[in-house]
Amino acid sequence: MFYIIGPRGSGKTTIGKKLAESKGYQFVDTDKLILERAGKTIAEIVEQYGWEYFRQLETETLKSILQDKTIVSTGGGLVLAEENQKIMRDNGTVIYLNAKPDVLAKRLAAEPQADQRPSLTGKSLVEEIEEVMQQREPIYRATAHHVIDATQSIDDIIAQLNDLT
Repeated sequence: MFYIIGPRGSGKTTIGKKLAESKGYQFVDTDKLILERAGKTIAEIVEQYGWEYFRQLETETLKSILQDKTIVSTGGGLVLAEENQKIMRDNGTVIYLNAKPDVLAKRLAAEPQADQRPSLTGKSLVEEIEEVMQQREPIYRATAHHVIDATQSIDDIIAQLNDLT
């Protein structure tokens, strides 16, 4: 089982799908699973129930995905809960897709998904990413078994990940 962590725009879903395809594994995106189960967008969930409730949904969802031969793409903030960090480290290999805030902002601006989730800070995209990464970078690194440079080509990243197993 592989867990792919990292901020929005790092390529978790794209890499996760490709890795699952190359290994013949199942692919699960925690955000997508939450959307399907709740019947609402993340923005709607947060607006109606708040971030704490959404974070609880993330943990419940993570606990529900403990089957072998699965690649799990996680929401960017899923690592904030120590329980989630432990679940991932104890049940699989955790891969952190790392990229600088300006790269992430360019990727997100190129494919805006406003309904995906609301701003965490109310600041500009680059400012928000910098602020969020300042908080999360140490957590991503401490949780991950492997750190991968997410600015490489998809094929190069997949080749590196296939070499890990």
